[in-house]
Amino acid sequence: MPSHLSADHPAAQPPPRGSVDALISQTRRLRGEVDAVRRDAPVDGTDPEGRWQRALCDLAMHQLSDLDEHLAQLRDGPPAVPVEHEAAAPTARAVPAAPRHGSLLSRVGSAEWNLLTDEASWSGELYQILGRDPAAPPLTLDELPSVVLDQDRPRLTAMVTDCLIDAKPIDGEFRVVRPDGDVRTVHMMGEPVLDTDGSTASMWAVLRDVSELRRSQRTVSETRDSLQHQRHFAQTERRLAVELQEAVLPPWRGSLRLPRQGPETLDLAARYLPSSTSELIGGDWYDALELPSGDTLLSVGDLTGRGVTVTSGMAMMIGALRGMAVAGTEPGQLMAWLNQLLDASVQPALGSAVCCRYRPESRTLTWAQAGHPAPLLFRDGTGRVLSPPDGVLLGATSGAVYGQAEETLEPGDLLLLHTDGLVPRRWASSQPQSWESHDSGDAGSGGDTADVSRLLDLAPRFGEARAAQDCVRMVVEEFGETEREDDACVLIARVAT
Repeated sequence: MPSHLSADHPAAQPPPRGSVDALISQTRRLRGEVDAVRRDAPVDGTDPEGRWQRALCDLAMHQLSDLDEHLAQLRDGPPAVPVEHEAAAPTARAVPAAPRHGSLLSRVGSAEWNLLTDEASWSGELYQILGRDPAAPPLTLDELPSVVLDQDRPRLTAMVTDCLIDAKPIDGEFRVVRPDGDVRTVHMMGEPVLDTDGSTASMWAVLRDVSELRRSQRTVSETRDSLQHQRHFAQTERRLAVELQEAVLPPWRGSLRLPRQGPETLDLAARYLPSSTSELIGGDWYDALELPSGDTLLSVGDLTGRGVTVTSGMAMMIGALRGMAVAGTEPGQLMAWLNQLLDASVQPALGSAVCCRYRPESRTLTWAQAGHPAPLLFRDGTGRVLSPPDGVLLGATSGAVYGQAEETLEPGDLLLLHTDGLVPRRWASSQPQSWESHDSGDAGSGGDTADVSRLLDLAPRFGEARAAQDCVRMVVEEFGETEREDDACVLIARVAT
């Protein structure tokens, strides 16, 4: 397969699993047949043809075992990776292709060392494997370690000693250094040749260059290890992000009433809805806080990006927002200072937010937004989008000024705040906007706006709901099971009657 083919190229698709299983079965059957031929080969140590036949059978067995392993890897595929991290994961290196040698024998050489005369004879293929001049004399057994890496010499010595003294067959690998400095891995298989009195007269061996095969195996192993490390890192990052998010977002479940004292309270409920296409946590948040003055602070927002860095930035934004609101800062100035904070942060990011201050004694809602969908107001079975004041995305420009708007609420009114991942998006110019969907307040979308008409269509059902929590449940039923590409938050506040 050409190495330049991408993973999504048709020619790069893996073969059907059934065809690979059939090849594996054929390989294993052939290995059994070769093993039967090997057992039937002559065992007379004085017969060179018999020795060569057994040696080739042994090599074929090794080749078929390697083929079986690679076919199994082809069938099983690489370790699994979360779709949302493909862009961040290190690219798997292509397995280097083995050189084209033309035939099996061109990659296999043979040698025989005579212990009685201290002579050696090599095949021409062995000279090629070791990169030596065919006109030079072959290395003796005493000279052979001189071309072997220092780390592997004890292994070669032990194999040769066991063969010559204990008549054990040789089957092992070692690395050699060719005259040009190239290091090659050689698989050596040999056996003693016995004299008539049973003593070892010589040692005969075949040597196979397995450098490319071992390099391929190392690459596969390193790639697998890298993918496993990346998966572990992603799992750890998600766990930290989830723990941080749970520590920062309001801990209340179900409905909450703020302020806790007095008749003009807000019945509150909220929900965080994770993305269905990514395992990483985004920067969406919601918050509700009772201020020392008795007012209630409501906010939702979203930072760009995913993961621990974004979640920690979200925690910073909520902390700053709460601190400045407790000090009495109005929503417009809150947005300006949040913009300044994000603009000066070490990790550059963009954010959107809407912040509301509700004064219960007058039922007045003062709010500001920064490139964020405007709140929806539901009253008497109908809904509309509040007209947003001016406000650009947080972090988009230094020294931005944010306007404020006011709305007087009535008993039974329902206010819905959400982030733009909640509802599907549509191209704004593709259809006229009704008065209900006049402006979503998504200043950062550039015409690609959230289609809030589906939210506004929930108005009759909201009118029949008994509590804010029931309304949140309706929103989740409508939008929570869809294939959402982004995280989302929804916060609902209903003025007590």
